[in-house]
Amino acid sequence: MRERNAAGIGMTSQRTRDRLVDALAAQGIQDERVLSAMREVPRHLFVDEALESRAYENTPLPIGEGQTISQPWVVARMTELLLEPGVPERVLEVGTGSGYQAAVLARLVPRVYSIERIGSLLRRARERLQAVRLFNCQLRHGDGYEGWPEYAPYDGIIVTAAPDALPEALLEQLADGGRLVAPIGGAGYQELLVVDRRGDAYEQRRVAGVSFVPMLEGRV
Repeated sequence: MRERNAAGIGMTSQRTRDRLVDALAAQGIQDERVLSAMREVPRHLFVDEALESRAYENTPLPIGEGQTISQPWVVARMTELLLEPGVPERVLEVGTGSGYQAAVLARLVPRVYSIERIGSLLRRARERLQAVRLFNCQLRHGDGYEGWPEYAPYDGIIVTAAPDALPEALLEQLADGGRLVAPIGGAGYQELLVVDRRGDAYEQRRVAGVSFVPMLEGRV
């Protein structure tokens, strides 16, 4: 991957990033830690060069293989929800995609474990995370429905594609006192769900309507 300018210029400059963060705050993102991470992570490095000028628009963008990098507001809100109970030590992300959500998390938590089913996306995400010198992310090519039991339990789990229902393996790998944030529902429209584990019980609440790509089984 050709070396690109993390600082950015023009439509990828720090001033443009600042405007995006100001817009996120105006739209209800209140956690200053999350806003700071969104300001620091160069989103333009996590999209193709042809889309760099749109990187700081508050919109999802294609990343290839029929997948997208999530809208910044959604990334910020899911991260904010994950951090509400306190900073988790270990976070599992299901759906690495471009690597952007993992990069934001890596600014905020000690360890990030991320699974991606599409090998070509995983390779590019690994290169991007190395390029921005975030080394507390461990990536795996695998089926998100199975989670990553080797490093379970996780204090936080964040799912960046939409299953029809919560995968049982992910609930089992959530630590007691941990929190899971995921979009749940069919193609086109889902509900963003927050799940808190209390022993063998799981408390759920719906937060917002969202639109994610569907979560698929297997790996390619």
